Amino acid sequence: MKLNKDSRKLSRQLFQSSFADGKLDNTRIAAVVESILSAKPRHYLAILKDYHRLIRLEVEKRHAIIESAAALSAETSRAVENDLKSKYGGDLTTDFRVNADLIGGLRIKIGNDVWDGSVRNRLARLSEEINHV
Repeated sequence: MKLNKDSRKLSRQLFQSSFADGKLDNTRIAAVVESILSAKPRHYLAILKDYHRLIRLEVEKRHAIIESAAALSAETSRAVENDLKSKYGGDLTTDFRVNADLIGGLRIKIGNDVWDGSVRNRLARLSEEINHV
């Protein structure tokens, strides 16, 4: 079901009301969902679906996935985490993963932002440049 303009506007307003002190508040989120489910306005399922999408995107902006070819030392992990928190805020959560396909380097994903400093990515770019010559 396609979301109409009024329903999208309502889901955005509900999303804005879900914050307390600049952060998502689980109590407010639960209250918003409960109020929508009890009132059941027109297209309420589509409104809830869009509201869920907005919440998911906000949560993803506060979570970093850091991939490396080998496990990082505690000191390196702490340094990367501190650097990211200084740029994105102290409430950023991190998830360190090992991905041997990277060959070396790091790949960091925060929301829609991706920084790929892996050897695999560099080799792919080099191969692409060579093929275009």
